[in-house]
Amino acid sequence: MNVNKSLKKIYIILIAIILVVIAIVAILLINNSTSKVIISNEESKQLINTNALTMMYETEAGSGEYQVSSDTTWPQDGYVFNEQLSSCENGSTLTWDNENKRVIVSTSVSDKCYVYFDKMVPTFADICREENSNTLACKVATNYTTDGENGLYYHDGTGSYTNADQEAGDNSYRYAGANPNNYVCFGATGADCQDEDNQYRIIGVFNNQVKLIKATSYGDYAWNPSMVNEWNENTKPDIYATLNTTYYNTIPVEWQNLIAESTWQVGGMNFSNTNTAKQYYDVEVGTGQSGYEETMKIGLMYVSDYGYGANPEKWTTTLTEDNFGTDNWIYFSSNEWTISQHNPLFTFSIDSSYGGRVIIIQNIRLFAVRPSFYLNSTVTYISGSGTQSDPFRIA
Repeated sequence: MNVNKSLKKIYIILIAIILVVIAIVAILLINNSTSKVIISNEESKQLINTNALTMMYETEAGSGEYQVSSDTTWPQDGYVFNEQLSSCENGSTLTWDNENKRVIVSTSVSDKCYVYFDKMVPTFADICREENSNTLACKVATNYTTDGENGLYYHDGTGSYTNADQEAGDNSYRYAGANPNNYVCFGATGADCQDEDNQYRIIGVFNNQVKLIKATSYGDYAWNPSMVNEWNENTKPDIYATLNTTYYNTIPVEWQNLIAESTWQVGGMNFSNTNTAKQYYDVEVGTGQSGYEETMKIGLMYVSDYGYGANPEKWTTTLTEDNFGTDNWIYFSSNEWTISQHNPLFTFSIDSSYGGRVIIIQNIRLFAVRPSFYLNSTVTYISGSGTQSDPFRIA
């Protein structure tokens, strides 16, 4: 009798289990609906179902060659999910959950999936840390931790902040926002670093070189008084001599030696009422530019430099918008020239009448000039936190 009761209980339990399994299967299959299956543990990122998954790691950065990995956790550093190559045999889709660093499978069937990871090329900051370099460029790059920290943004196009898709995509480290700590003492040492004429600010790090802009105006000058001279091999606008002769000769020789001779894109571009920083970048210095290049030591900021100095929330905003200078450290409430001309008669400038919008205006106007230049990659960091009262000191 007791045996029969025990058997009945077992049967009831088995039937209940079967019904639960049937219910689960029915939920998954009704209307052939697609479910999302996270194939890793929430806490440890340990893979739950390794039989349904094969992970492929690129052998060398950019090689395009992959080998099967025996890892049982998702790669956290040094690799990036390759969405194009990753696939499943029965059509399930794979997505990368960047917040939790794991793969999610969208599926309605049992499947076998292959997840590809590309080996990341070391960033400039990674190389700096590995070499323990003391250059100013490395000091800035290693101050970058995550986008927005210390006022720095890494323009690789994959940032986690607002409007990362509007980055320059040139792997530069740029300062943005209202007032980042990016002051540099240039041309002096000691107490003279508090003199505004010796204070410059860092636009960013480009190909291991720091680009500076004078914190205050060198003076009001016409970009080109004759209005008709084009910038080419044979003719130069007046601003060229103003920067590379008049201003340059005011710099002590030992500091002149720290300035790199660089290639500047000065062929000009069309004006647009709708262009964002990224759109100006592309036609000014990026893949879309096709103008004349000048090799020189001293220039002015690019229009795109100004655009990217703004808070990232403005990177989708046209630069002609009123008050574009709000929360933009480069703007200093004066009419100011950029290096980019519209045509032989007009040049891009910053208009203080409407809060720092970008305009084009006749070259004969007297606007503020703030020299900009790249430092040699070997310039070293000595001390300082980058504030106005404690600027970076270099040698």
